[in-house]
Amino acid sequence: MISAGDFRNGVTFEMEGKVYQIIEFQHVKPGKGAAFVRTKIRDVIAGSVVERTFSPTDKFPTAYIERKDMEYSYNDGDLYYFMDPESYELVPISASELSDNFKFVKENMVCKILSYKGKVFGVEPPTFVVLQVTKTDPGFKGDTATNATKPATLETGAEIKVPLFIDEGEMINVDTRTGEYMSRA
Repeated sequence: MISAGDFRNGVTFEMEGKVYQIIEFQHVKPGKGAAFVRTKIRDVIAGSVVERTFSPTDKFPTAYIERKDMEYSYNDGDLYYFMDPESYELVPISASELSDNFKFVKENMVCKILSYKGKVFGVEPPTFVVLQVTKTDPGFKGDTATNATKPATLETGAEIKVPLFIDEGEMINVDTRTGEYMSRA
């Protein structure tokens, strides 16, 4: 059990049959009246974010979310298969469980599979990936003076903005959290 007075960022707990993770919290002690905890919490399965206030004495059961490294193998229509490196078992995960940043993942990359009580609710790709640029307009010498960017298609099919000096066939580092170009690989 965890009390609302012990809330910290990242803590997960059960409330009203759902699992929530704390995004932001603030202990408030007004000059008049009782103290309270103002929070911004996210439903980890549905993904919705809600603002709630709690009394510091409110208690909730702690929710343990399992994070397991699995290797992305292949997709078959609407199912994406991940291999457990310990048992070599293939686990199918539907496309609805994948986040938007999964577009930067290619086969054989290791991702974190998030599950609660055996039910998979999310997939976290690696934070930084190295991908090849498959299609972009040609760059010209001297185009590095400004912060100008151009669209580029990566080997996974994802489109991002890259600096003008990046050419087709180059390997680049991409931050999967923001979808931004980081550097040449």
